[in-house]
Amino acid sequence: MSVHKDISKHSSKQNQLVQQFMLLDERREKEIDEAVQLCLAEQPFTTDKINQVTNEINALARQGVVPQRKLVTTKMVEEYVNSKLK
Repeated sequence: MSVHKDISKHSSKQNQLVQQFMLLDERREKEIDEAVQLCLAEQPFTTDKINQVTNEINALARQGVVPQRKLVTTKMVEEYVNSKLK
């Protein structure tokens, strides 16, 4: 019976990590969208909030269940916006 409990506990922990990842990834996308909108409006922006969430995601990823995300630079945002304007 303890094997079943261990498996259940392990599955529950993995599910919790995936749920956390999904929430963080959604937050990250919102921060990216905000930076893109500011860049499109030619307003100053930073990627600090994006990378703060990215670091939280990568901390979860080190536990081996969810994927890592790349840190974002202002140049990356600018290049993305410029590619959409062409």
